[in-house]
Amino acid sequence: MAAPAKKQNPIVETIKTIVYALLIAGVFRTLFFQPFWIPSGSMKETLLIGDFLFVNKMAYGYSYASCPSIKIPAVGLDIDAEDLCGVLDGANTRIWGAEPERGDVVVFRHPRTGRDFIKRVIGLPGDRVQMKDSRLYINDELVGLVPAGEFQERKDPQGPERVLPKCENAPVGRGGICTKSRFIETLPGGRKHTVLNIGFRVDVDQTGVFTVSEGHYFFMGDNRDNSTDSRVPQITGGVGEVPFENLVGRADRILFSAGGSSLFFFWDWRGDRFFKAIE
Repeated sequence: MAAPAKKQNPIVETIKTIVYALLIAGVFRTLFFQPFWIPSGSMKETLLIGDFLFVNKMAYGYSYASCPSIKIPAVGLDIDAEDLCGVLDGANTRIWGAEPERGDVVVFRHPRTGRDFIKRVIGLPGDRVQMKDSRLYINDELVGLVPAGEFQERKDPQGPERVLPKCENAPVGRGGICTKSRFIETLPGGRKHTVLNIGFRVDVDQTGVFTVSEGHYFFMGDNRDNSTDSRVPQITGGVGEVPFENLVGRADRILFSAGGSSLFFFWDWRGDRFFKAIE
């Protein structure tokens, strides 16, 4: 007679199932795609506050920055990518590395703070980048810019941080129509994207010449006057140039977009942004 099957403890089985699920999710997030929720307006109108997307980690290969950071303040959990994969940090190399193209929208780790940022690749290694009178120059050539009307939005609090948008037509009261000048910019190589203008900012609209170091990239936000990016050095609170190893992945497509204060308020989802390609 066969021995009776050993009865499994249901609590132990539940714990095992949760552990396996977390391991599978961790491997998937490390190797393939990382979820990302847009927290600021620095990439408008390409990306809006509340857009939810998955970052393609396979696009540029893998480095220490590919490891996930796990932060749950409510329980005091704060595990950084460097804690998990710091042994790979420092050589500015990647496994199965592929270089980004000019115009790609990329999530990267801030070189100093380690926070995740999302911006557009403007300068490649060896490029000379400059802003003069609010116009972009790459390798001493003026980048094409064509007026494309206005970008409009209501001046209401946006996202969980309830940030008010900045307006070119200021002052604008709560609930009023906030506008920004809209342009189509054409980068060397032919990539086109929209950029917005709010006004003249001397620190980002009138700069010296930045020569991008080997193995580094120069990033800018599409909402040019409301973006902390490579135009401002790290020492003064900006991003500066970003090492190759700090790239997390390429943003290709918006999954959905939450226009309210929470990702889970489905009644505030923007119906026209489901599966929208990022250009």
